[in-house]
Amino acid sequence: MKRTIRTTALTVGALIAALGLQAGPAQADTTAPRIDLRVLVVSDGGPATDAIAAELDAAGTPYTKVDLTSSARPVIDAGFLADTVDGRPRAKFQAVVLPNDNPFAAGSAEMAALASYEQTYAIPQVDAYTYARPQAGLNVPTSGGYSGSIDGVQAQVTDAGRSGPFGYLKGAVPFEDNSPSVGESYAYLSTPAPGADFTPYVQAAIPGTTTQGSLVGEYRHDGRRELVVTFVYNQYQEQFRLLSRGIVEWMTGGVHLGASRNYFAVHVDDVFLSDDRWDTQLNCTPGDIDCTNSSATPNPIRMTPADVDYATAWEQSHHFTLDLVYNGSGSIDQREDNNGADLLADRLVADRNQFRWVNHTYTHAFLGCEQDTTVVPWKCETNPDGSTQWVSRQTIDAEIANNRAWGQANGLPLDNSELVTGEHSGLYILPQQPDDNPNLAPALADNGVKWLAADASRQPGQRQVGPAATVPRYPMNVFYNAGHASEETDEYNWLYTSRAQGGSGICEDNPDTTTCLPAPLDTGTGYQNYIVPLETRIDLGHVLSNDPKPHYIHQSNLAEDRIAYPVLNGVLDGYNALFADNTPLVNLRMKDIGTELQRRAAWKSALDAGQVTAYRIGDAVTVQAPNGTAVTASLPTGTTIGAGSFGTAYAGQVSGWTPSSGAALTFTLPHSAAAPAGTARTGAKATAPAPRTKVPAGVKKQVPYTREH
Repeated sequence: MKRTIRTTALTVGALIAALGLQAGPAQADTTAPRIDLRVLVVSDGGPATDAIAAELDAAGTPYTKVDLTSSARPVIDAGFLADTVDGRPRAKFQAVVLPNDNPFAAGSAEMAALASYEQTYAIPQVDAYTYARPQAGLNVPTSGGYSGSIDGVQAQVTDAGRSGPFGYLKGAVPFEDNSPSVGESYAYLSTPAPGADFTPYVQAAIPGTTTQGSLVGEYRHDGRRELVVTFVYNQYQEQFRLLSRGIVEWMTGGVHLGASRNYFAVHVDDVFLSDDRWDTQLNCTPGDIDCTNSSATPNPIRMTPADVDYATAWEQSHHFTLDLVYNGSGSIDQREDNNGADLLADRLVADRNQFRWVNHTYTHAFLGCEQDTTVVPWKCETNPDGSTQWVSRQTIDAEIANNRAWGQANGLPLDNSELVTGEHSGLYILPQQPDDNPNLAPALADNGVKWLAADASRQPGQRQVGPAATVPRYPMNVFYNAGHASEETDEYNWLYTSRAQGGSGICEDNPDTTTCLPAPLDTGTGYQNYIVPLETRIDLGHVLSNDPKPHYIHQSNLAEDRIAYPVLNGVLDGYNALFADNTPLVNLRMKDIGTELQRRAAWKSALDAGQVTAYRIGDAVTVQAPNGTAVTASLPTGTTIGAGSFGTAYAGQVSGWTPSSGAALTFTLPHSAAAPAGTARTGAKATAPAPRTKVPAGVKKQVPYTREH
């Protein structure tokens, strides 16, 4: 099993092989053209080109989008594609993405200009989703191939794909099949046309045969190279997420701005506290403010020393570190109630270096407005003049400082710049509290807090709160008030079944955000058979989206039935089955996630403002960005910057962040990064427009992970 990366901030990246240009000594090359590090995306409004654009956005790779459906779009001609800068020919784009192999009308001057441009500068072209035909290097599907759904098919990366652009994958590429009633993908499976220089990279068996049909392959012809993709996808589907990195690396030759990694971090909240348990008869949680039944009796859930032993053994076997988000008063209360004994705290403190630790405030107090809990839902208390009564700065200070002092006294390895408030309180909570507590920011400053957790389901974007930047966290659908799988399933049924089925009907009242289950899940099997696979797919989707935001669960989920582990195992084992050892999960602590999000925001702002210039000439890559904006890039192994090496290894490359003073940065590529030689340039040949391809309804948007009505 591969190890996860336990690192802090990433270093920078360089840029890899030039698009079809032979590399020479950086200072001596006076003949090579300038290739700007920017991608041209030509879109017809379909999901495939939009998915590639989304991948470039997420990585921070600049591109120009031309919308073929817009009457105001620019004409793609020689002047649009290339010019001369300082006497040197310049290619304005390092790669071209088209919706298919020829989206223009017959005899199109624009397609001829693109073909000529690609030949002149050895620029690769991606056919985002095209019909299999000889013009794309393939036989038509009616000649022993297949046209149709490939939902649930497991494709494979070929040996050429693994030794080439998809070397970060082990081999399997499963296609989603989330709903039996929705078409989620469609493909043309076919073999290379006679005489075509075509190399399949990803393929699947043609139904009813043992013959493999290409799904992704490289076609070389007429001095050009095309990556031919014959299946449709959207940006959310697992099959695209698995292949998107390889598509980008192929079309950029591995030299591009931006970087992509697969991240996973898990915070365990309420450590040392007890969490109240869901009551399967009352359909509420005794001890919580919204459980008003007079017969409700709290029944707490708390970890034991055996649960700590299990957690440390699990971490070691999975090479993964959990972040324990703790409340020190939970141990104080336990000792007061048990003649000074707290076996859980003793074991956790003894094993403290097996985990990362985050301050969760001393008592888990609500730090927003003063709550009026006599009504459900609660509301904010008000002053006589109608203004909101806020929890004081002194109270917030005490919650942060007292918990820090408790942790330091017990030797917990803390980073005092990190904080998770109870229920993410202090930050606005809609609808009751539309504003942050004005006392929160000063208290954060008092205590040196720079990174403050937020709930990503409420506040998905990073924002500034006084001296601190938020770190949005994904809530996992493993409930805080469940220690047994049967309790989790019972509450899930209450939330996600209709009133007619005995549920709360919340799913009926919010049709845009949830889908009612057609029937309650079996409380004996529903968790393992339905909830675990569902949550695993959702979380793995975050992992594969270059999204560093952490997930969070609660200490109760590591106790009793230990219901968090099946989901965590699903994510980690599922990931390890798909990715090669050179592409480990990146397991960052909270402050480093915050730093990554902050750098990305600054980089995106600079790109959007047109303040970044980047190009390659021979072996030299030059990047200029505003002073104080770190530069991100992905480059071939062996790239240097100045006298030092560049970046850290990931997925067969090096990548990372490099500080910028505003002056030009120069990266030197290794000689081994020279692009493969192109075929003979025999002149651009006119081809007919590509036939219309089929796009099933389910591929236009993310297919719901829940069962259909």
